[in-house]
Amino acid sequence: QVQLVESGGGSVQAGGSLRLSCAASKSIFDSMGWYRQAPGKQRELVATISNGGWKNYAEAVKGRFTISRDNDKKNTVYLEMNSLKPEDTAVYYCNADLVDGRFWGQGTQVTVSS
Repeated sequence: QVQLVESGGGSVQAGGSLRLSCAASKSIFDSMGWYRQAPGKQRELVATISNGGWKNYAEAVKGRFTISRDNDKKNTVYLEMNSLKPEDTAVYYCNADLVDGRFWGQGTQVTVSS
Protein backbone atom coordinates (compact mmCIF):
# COMPACT_ATOMS: atom_id res chain seq x y z
CA GLN A 1 0.00 0.00 0.00
CA VAL A 2 1.07 3.56 -0.70
CA GLN A 3 -0.60 6.92 -0.30
CA LEU A 4 -0.10 9.55 -2.99
CA VAL A 5 -0.77 13.25 -2.41
CA GLU A 6 -0.78 15.73 -5.28
CA SER A 7 -0.24 19.47 -5.00
CA GLY A 8 0.43 22.44 -7.25
CA GLY A 9 -2.77 22.67 -9.24
CA GLY A 10 -4.53 25.95 -9.85
CA SER A 11 -5.87 28.38 -12.41
CA VAL A 12 -3.71 30.01 -15.08
CA GLN A 13 -4.18 31.78 -18.37
CA ALA A 14 -3.30 30.13 -21.64
CA GLY A 15 0.44 30.18 -22.19
CA GLY A 16 1.16 30.00 -18.48
CA SER A 17 2.95 27.37 -16.45
CA LEU A 18 2.29 25.17 -13.45
CA ARG A 19 4.31 22.58 -11.59
CA LEU A 20 2.57 19.62 -10.02
CA SER A 21 4.09 17.51 -7.27
CA CYS A 22 3.13 14.09 -5.97
CA ALA A 23 4.45 12.89 -2.64
CA ALA A 24 4.35 9.17 -1.89
CA SER A 25 4.19 7.74 1.62
CA LYS A 26 7.17 5.50 0.91
CA SER A 27 10.00 5.07 -1.58
CA ILE A 28 8.81 3.73 -4.91
CA PHE A 29 11.04 1.67 -7.16
CA ASP A 30 8.46 1.21 -9.91
CA SER A 31 6.94 3.41 -12.57
CA MET A 32 5.07 6.54 -11.59
CA GLY A 33 3.04 8.83 -13.73
CA TRP A 34 0.44 11.49 -14.26
CA TYR A 35 -3.01 11.04 -15.75
CA ARG A 36 -5.80 13.53 -16.27
CA GLN A 37 -9.56 13.52 -16.60
CA ALA A 38 -11.55 16.32 -18.13
CA PRO A 39 -15.31 16.68 -17.52
CA GLY A 40 -17.24 14.12 -19.53
CA LYS A 41 -14.10 12.37 -20.73
CA GLN A 42 -12.20 9.26 -19.74
CA ARG A 43 -9.03 9.41 -17.71
CA GLU A 44 -6.02 9.57 -20.01
CA LEU A 45 -2.29 9.20 -19.70
CA VAL A 46 -0.23 12.37 -19.57
CA ALA A 47 3.26 11.10 -18.79
CA THR A 48 5.04 8.25 -17.05
CA ILE A 49 8.56 7.73 -15.77
CA SER A 50 10.22 4.44 -14.93
CA ASN A 51 12.47 3.79 -11.95
CA GLY A 52 15.40 4.08 -14.35
CA GLY A 53 14.22 7.42 -15.66
CA TRP A 54 12.72 6.35 -19.00
CA LYS A 55 9.93 8.82 -19.88
CA ASN A 56 6.79 8.45 -21.93
CA TYR A 57 4.48 11.31 -22.95
CA ALA A 58 1.10 11.65 -24.56
CA GLU A 59 1.34 13.25 -27.97
CA ALA A 60 -0.80 16.17 -26.82
CA VAL A 61 1.77 17.27 -24.23
CA LYS A 62 5.08 16.43 -25.89
CA GLY A 63 7.40 19.42 -25.91
CA ARG A 64 5.33 21.27 -23.32
CA PHE A 65 5.28 19.01 -20.24
CA THR A 66 8.22 17.44 -18.44
CA ILE A 67 7.99 14.61 -15.93
CA SER A 68 10.72 14.01 -13.39
CA ARG A 69 11.22 12.21 -10.11
CA ASP A 70 13.30 12.49 -6.99
CA ASN A 71 16.13 10.01 -7.53
CA ASP A 72 17.37 10.35 -3.97
CA LYS A 73 14.43 9.41 -1.76
CA LYS A 74 12.39 7.92 -4.62
CA ASN A 75 9.16 9.28 -3.15
CA THR A 76 8.25 12.29 -5.28
CA VAL A 77 7.28 12.78 -8.90
CA TYR A 78 6.82 16.13 -10.63
CA LEU A 79 5.09 17.42 -13.72
CA GLU A 80 6.32 20.71 -15.15
CA MET A 81 3.65 22.10 -17.46
CA ASN A 82 4.48 24.95 -19.83
CA SER A 83 2.59 26.66 -22.67
CA LEU A 84 -0.66 25.54 -21.11
CA LYS A 85 -3.77 25.45 -23.29
CA PRO A 86 -7.46 25.51 -22.36
CA GLU A 87 -7.69 21.87 -23.45
CA ASP A 88 -5.24 20.97 -20.66
CA THR A 89 -7.99 21.77 -18.15
CA ALA A 90 -8.65 18.64 -16.11
CA VAL A 91 -8.17 16.94 -12.78
CA TYR A 92 -4.63 15.58 -12.73
CA TYR A 93 -3.96 12.33 -10.90
CA CYS A 94 -0.70 10.87 -9.71
CA ASN A 95 -0.22 7.16 -10.25
CA ALA A 96 2.13 4.46 -9.03
CA ASP A 97 2.25 0.99 -10.55
CA LEU A 98 3.53 -1.32 -7.84
CA VAL A 99 3.89 -5.08 -7.68
CA ASP A 100 0.91 -5.23 -5.34
CA GLY A 101 -1.34 -2.98 -7.36
CA ARG A 102 -2.00 0.35 -9.04
CA PHE A 103 -2.45 3.31 -6.73
CA TRP A 104 -3.89 6.78 -7.31
CA GLY A 105 -3.82 10.14 -5.60
CA GLN A 106 -6.94 12.17 -4.94
CA GLY A 107 -6.30 14.50 -7.87
CA THR A 108 -5.56 18.18 -8.27
CA GLN A 109 -7.51 20.57 -10.47
CA VAL A 110 -5.79 22.44 -13.29
CA THR A 111 -7.82 25.12 -15.05
CA VAL A 112 -6.49 27.01 -18.06
CA SER A 113 -8.47 30.01 -19.28
CA SER A 114 -8.25 31.50 -22.75
